[in-house]
Amino acid sequence: MDVHFEKSGVLALTPPPLGVSSPAEVSLETTASVRRTFVLCADDYGIAPGVDRAIEHLIESGRVTATGAMVTMPCWQSDASGLAALARATGAQVGLHLTLTEQRSASPARGLAQDGRLPSLRSLLLRALTRRLPAAAVAEEIRAQFDAFEDVWGAPPAFVDGHQHVHLLPTVREALIAEILRRYAPGTLWVRDCRETVRRIRIRGVGVRKALFLRRLGGGLKAALLEHGIAHNQGFSGLHDFKETLPFREKMGRFLLSLGPRALVHVHPGRVDATLLAVDTLTTPREWEYEYLASDAFVADCARLGVRPAPPSWSAQPRRSKENTPSRGA
Repeated sequence: MDVHFEKSGVLALTPPPLGVSSPAEVSLETTASVRRTFVLCADDYGIAPGVDRAIEHLIESGRVTATGAMVTMPCWQSDASGLAALARATGAQVGLHLTLTEQRSASPARGLAQDGRLPSLRSLLLRALTRRLPAAAVAEEIRAQFDAFEDVWGAPPAFVDGHQHVHLLPTVREALIAEILRRYAPGTLWVRDCRETVRRIRIRGVGVRKALFLRRLGGGLKAALLEHGIAHNQGFSGLHDFKETLPFREKMGRFLLSLGPRALVHVHPGRVDATLLAVDTLTTPREWEYEYLASDAFVADCARLGVRPAPPSWSAQPRRSKENTPSRGA
């Protein structure tokens, strides 16, 4: 999805240095004049060892404060114990990164998966928008992924979101809400809301078309979260085209402009390895994100903007407001 970026009113940031210093040398805890905190959530934990090591490094240094796990991937089982120790030490939250595209399924999911392989995003999106997804198979797969998380983690996920934002889709969102209500007591977990105000989308000027599309697509999920009193973030950024159109440092500066009241920024840091190359097409941009987030430049930029990443603290549903109520037809 090509996006033309606007230059006016954008924080001027220079590219990060080639060398990456140890995050332990400069701590985000020491930054002065912090006016706002935000959740920095790394997606795709479990997809490959290089991604897992990068996310763990960023959690340990206080840069990443939440991560979503792809529980159908082998690395989830092998790496979860180390992640659990880090989560206990730092307060970072670990959630279920619901995966319904391209990877292997956790259940037979007949009519959704074929030979144990989940469909492409394009196929899933078209079937969802034309109401042709098999509801029983979707519900079966969602339940199996919750089971796979709990079997390894020994507890419910702190939150749920979707790989490639699939939790926003019709049929998927209804099955997800039903499973949460069936499975957990109120307040057990929160759900990622990918909607953002048009004003904040325009101010940032990055990933505008994608953000507007997700805003419209996410209206049904947002309404369900409000109806059932399920906690969620309020303010979402981090969408971009994974190209070198702008250095990631400048993109991140824009993501942090005009944060919402319960702001969440999602990122995809990682190191490329053979496992990642075998299962995913998103490779080199993960390196760009990791190198910047692990650098002293990220700390300096947060200090300049008066912001700091912090673990989520959303134990209750945000109150209804004009901003927090989806418009009709969204």
